[in-house]
Amino acid sequence: MRISDLLYETWSALMSNKGRTLLTILGIVIGISAVIAMTSLIDGVKNSLVSQLGLDQSRVVYIYYWNGSETSAEDLTTIEEGVDGYEFITGMQSGYGKASTGVKQADTSIMGVSKGFFSALGLNLVEGRMLSDKELNSDAMLVVIDSALARSLFGEDTNPVGEQIEIGNDQYSIIGVVEASSMFTSQGTAYMPWQTCSIRITGSTSFDTIVGYANEGEDMESLVARTESFIRQRFQITDEDQEGGFGYVYVQSIASIQEELSAMLMSFQLMMTAVASISLLVGGIGIMNMMLTNVTERIREIGLRKALGAHRSDITAQFLTESVAICLVGGLIGFLLGYGAAWVLALASSGAMGDLLLGESMTITPAISPSTVLLAIGICAGIGIVFGFWPAYRAAKLDPVESLRYQ
Repeated sequence: MRISDLLYETWSALMSNKGRTLLTILGIVIGISAVIAMTSLIDGVKNSLVSQLGLDQSRVVYIYYWNGSETSAEDLTTIEEGVDGYEFITGMQSGYGKASTGVKQADTSIMGVSKGFFSALGLNLVEGRMLSDKELNSDAMLVVIDSALARSLFGEDTNPVGEQIEIGNDQYSIIGVVEASSMFTSQGTAYMPWQTCSIRITGSTSFDTIVGYANEGEDMESLVARTESFIRQRFQITDEDQEGGFGYVYVQSIASIQEELSAMLMSFQLMMTAVASISLLVGGIGIMNMMLTNVTERIREIGLRKALGAHRSDITAQFLTESVAICLVGGLIGFLLGYGAAWVLALASSGAMGDLLLGESMTITPAISPSTVLLAIGICAGIGIVFGFWPAYRAAKLDPVESLRYQ
């Protein structure tokens, strides 16, 4: 049988009973739309979290330790020189205060940062410029603010570069604006040289957080282990100190956080897919039921085709094609409905999820990967073949003489 004839016969058979065909397709539509909606929405959530939480900085390592004394700038140099694998080590000390323009006032997080911090955290410049390395190693009265603080103090469409703001009792010049990073705070952040922060804000020379930026291609798991081991030896922090609360060492890479996030979302995705698969199973059973009914109703037709020279393979191909066609059409409709549902869910959950995870609005864009599309096609074709095989096999085995006598 030619492919064109096979497709024509398939179309005629399915259109001869439109109501039954549509009801049979419905089970596949529901299952595929649920799988696509959940998969694309979860991938979209993952991409949004990776982007807005800064988790795309896979070469970043966060280092925290306490041995009873302050962490100085010399300690940063010691770690950088003592642990092979870092491009540079930078540090941050933090404080809180109020920033004021004289007209408007806002609570703000204050970050005193050292050389390399902006590069390590991947903070994107919106307006103006970053603090230079020379400025970061000085006590300059300069700040880079994030977009959240800029909106609070100057409004949506105002460029604050060149303006003065008051933090504490001091005036600072704004030289740049960066995108807000939810790694720190949702209320707005002002970045200044760490010496300025130390003198004017915190009164401490100690760094709260040490950030390492690994060499490209570095094995992050090995680097984390080497870093923790070096800090324990260099600053004499034992397991007994950590258990007794007299000291601690905590080292974690962004790459490991991303892996944990991916594993958590993958588990949720698998669970939702398993639930949706029940609908696909029910849809497959419905297809088998419909095809068996079709075989019964078309026994005389099958007998006539065999009498005119049709082979078993022709009959099998005809019924399998009908089964697969139902699944593919249902899959296409389900794919479109599922992607549309993912957008609706994304718009509905963006605000709530952003407030929950970030403290601010988060934009979720459903993501469809080529592998998801291929998987959906494969599932549809597989269901059509698996659940259509027995009806097709039964039709192919019918005796042509007995079939022609069938009433």
